[in-house]
Formats: sequence, structure tokens, C-alpha cells
Amino acid sequence: MTTRLVQTEILKSRDRAAMYSLLNTHFDGIKPDVFQADLKQKNWVILLEDKQTGQLKGFSTLLMYNAKFAGELISIVYSGDTIMDPSAWSSSALSRAWISAVNQLRREFAVGKLYWLLISSGYRTYRFLPVFWQEFYPRYDTLTPPNTQALIDFLAHRQFGDCYDSTLGIARFPHPHRLKGQLEGIPTERLKDPHIRFFAEKNPNHGNGDELVCLAEISEENLTKAGLRMWSANLKTTKTPIAAVA
Repeated sequence: MTTRLVQTEILKSRDRAAMYSLLNTHFDGIKPDVFQADLKQKNWVILLEDKQTGQLKGFSTLLMYNAKFAGELISIVYSGDTIMDPSAWSSSALSRAWISAVNQLRREFAVGKLYWLLISSGYRTYRFLPVFWQEFYPRYDTLTPPNTQALIDFLAHRQFGDCYDSTLGIARFPHPHRLKGQLEGIPTERLKDPHIRFFAEKNPNHGNGDELVCLAEISEENLTKAGLRMWSANLKTTKTPIAAVA
């Protein structure tokens, strides 16, 4: 698997078409104009391609920007559309590529603390949090601290406007993406995992595209052992400078 970190504004039309096709294969509710509009709001894309065929196997869109909260200047990485073809599930390429890319962006553009704003309508995405980060919210084993909840609400209202319900911690969009096929639903045996069970309880309407809004600080100190193993991964990425969005 090869990976590329690319500015959205220089994405080629064939890359955009492949991204839309992959997303449309595994989600219901994907509309070309909505996809393009959402992509326009991001400034980076991680592309994962088959080394032999060059076929797109996965991607994740990112928006990195700076904000001021409680008198402090912070940086945010917001994860947008993210998908990995089931044929590549056995690979850890997406995790390695994401952590490597964010580490690169952190070194070049972050000011102050850097946070990951993540929305999740699928348990697989939410499961990335406990795998790689020691502290993240919301979670099953502790309440979200008031100051962290205030930051989540601030960022979510800024990013999603009226689509965010702060009482539930859920974002509902006019054109939700609903997983389909083998990606749909949560297998009963997976509910034995307390993190996944919490996700199902916290976001009961995830099957219809409701997104649970989550937050984790991106720092070496907050990484789990699994995260640390990937933190300094030497991946080949397209390293093209871009100004952080204010």
C-alpha cells in the first residue's frame, strides 16, 4: 500500500472520481454535489492506493485550522469523510498514514495544543480512539470534564452549526451517510467491547447516519503503546505546504 498526503486544491479529477466511487460503494446517501462541497471545505486528503494496481483503497479528508478558545490559541484537525475498502482491512496502512500525516501537519502548522475533532457514525471509526489515544471523550469509563465538554460544544457549533445537538453530543446532517452492506450495523459479539457498547448506547441512531462528536488531544504523551509505534512511521507522503485556516 502506498500513501499520499495531498492538498485538496491540487487533487486531480481522477482522484476525486475514485474517492467518490469508493465512498458511494460503501455508504448510502452520497450525492456528488454534497461530496464535492464537503471536499472543498477540507484542505488535506490522505490517499491510500494499491502498490501494484494504483487503485484507491482508502482515503481520509482533513481540515486543519486554528481557533481561539478560553483565551488560548489552539489548532484543530477535523476528520471528514473516511473509508477503507474491506479488501484492505487487514492492513494497518490507514492508521499509520493518518498518524504520520497528522504528525507532519502538527510540526509544520500547529500553534499551541492540537486537538482531533472526530465524528463517527460507525463503531470502527470510534474504536480508533481507545486504540491510539489514552484520553479522549466521550468514553464509557468516565464523564467528560466540563472544560472539555465546553471545547467540544464550541468546536461542534462552529463546525456544524444547527446540525449539532449539544444535549446529545450528536450531529445530524441534511444528507447523512449511512453505511451499507457488510459495513452496516454492529455484530452482537462486538458489543462485548465496552467501548463499542458505549458507542451504540451513546449514538443509538448511528445506522441512520447520526454522528457522535468526539475529541482527543494529539500529543505524544497522550498516545497509547500502539499509537507510539506508529507516531514516527516513515511513510512516503506528498509534503506540500499549505496555510492553516483561521
